[in-house]
Amino acid sequence: MQFKGIYTPVVTPYKQDYTIDKKAYAEVLESLIDAKVHGIIVAGSTGEYYAQTQQERLDLAEYAKKVIAGRLPLIIGTGAIRTEESVIYAKHAREIGADAILVTTPPYAVPTEEENARHALAIDKAANLPIMLYNYPGRMSMSMGETYLDIVSQSKNVVAIKESSGDINRIHLFVSKYPNIKLACGWDDQALEFFAWGAPAWVCAGSNFIPAEHIALYESCILENDFVKGRKIMREMLPLMNFLDEGKFVQSIKYGCELQGLNVGPVRAPLQELSEKEKERLSQIIETLKTNIAAIQKGVK
Repeated sequence: MQFKGIYTPVVTPYKQDYTIDKKAYAEVLESLIDAKVHGIIVAGSTGEYYAQTQQERLDLAEYAKKVIAGRLPLIIGTGAIRTEESVIYAKHAREIGADAILVTTPPYAVPTEEENARHALAIDKAANLPIMLYNYPGRMSMSMGETYLDIVSQSKNVVAIKESSGDINRIHLFVSKYPNIKLACGWDDQALEFFAWGAPAWVCAGSNFIPAEHIALYESCILENDFVKGRKIMREMLPLMNFLDEGKFVQSIKYGCELQGLNVGPVRAPLQELSEKEKERLSQIIETLKTNIAAIQKGVK
């Protein structure tokens, strides 16, 4: 599998009693298919996998596969504290016919790079599917360094990495030392820089509710090689990215979905909802962004 384009880590809709709303989940998936994103990730951070039971995660993966029905690539997240639990998700991904898996560092455990690599290879063995690594030291307390990469890159299945460290030098590392591992931007306000270095993919939570604008940046930079246009689009997206960086990330993504008519419901504890002031501010940011990017697309801005 080649990771190219916009990959959406899909939100998980809940009813007001916090049970999973499968009808709304199907509507979100259909909206992403209609928008022509390039792939869907289930059980990413944006999907609140950390707040779900094992059975809920298995059910969501299976249901997503049923709804998508081969129309888009499906990537299943295997994140968990215990390697044994990650292996369960990996085996299940293979059983349901997922196209790839997402492999991250187990949180809280703080393994060494070698231990973390063995964790990844155990997941790889269980699934034998293409792997997108997920480097997010801000949440996992450690980075996937060169020792780790030297070990895991020996597997033919390790083909991509979602790089969410925020360290721009990581782009240089992969371009120079690990060209076999394709970069996917996982730090939104660096998307332009990733594309400039040839990264073929962007994993972006905001594409849950404004997929067209994310696709526009990807197409401008990667398909059209028009970085003048790309910079204009990126400039308009920065206020949203700055808002998301302030905290309440998942809450903001879900409210963005609500503004687009997708009934995704609340977030699960310990997260809490946006305030009315925050909702109003986010709504204004999104409205301005959409208007200005539409004008750029028409060539009038």
